[in-house]
Amino acid sequence: MTLTSYIFGICAALLTLIVVIDMLRRRRLRERHAVWWLIAGILALVVGIFPGLLEWAAKLVGVGLPVNLVFFVSIAVLFLVCIQHSTELTKLETQSRTLAEEVALLDLRVRELEAATAPQQGEDVDGQSH
Repeated sequence: MTLTSYIFGICAALLTLIVVIDMLRRRRLRERHAVWWLIAGILALVVGIFPGLLEWAAKLVGVGLPVNLVFFVSIAVLFLVCIQHSTELTKLETQSRTLAEEVALLDLRVRELEAATAPQQGEDVDGQSH
């Protein structure tokens, strides 16, 4: 790889880390959602600074080309992010359904109470007949 590609990799990793940390700081991203992005950014930064580490890791796991290991790890991280979001979405759907059912029951109860306390037909608000 050329010096330009190493510099580009390091800059991309730093940019990723800066964006994630800034989003955490501004509370636009929660910690549990940022974990995988921070891991990916740190791994990319380490590999960008020490490119020989990627070649060593590729040989260690038996991958022919180091770039294939990068693609595999990237896909694995994205897969884990998708699983995390799917579990969160399922949890939120369950909570939303429960809240909608509770609101419907409360609405029914309010209507029943309003009907029971409404003035009878032919009576004024103060309860006198005409």
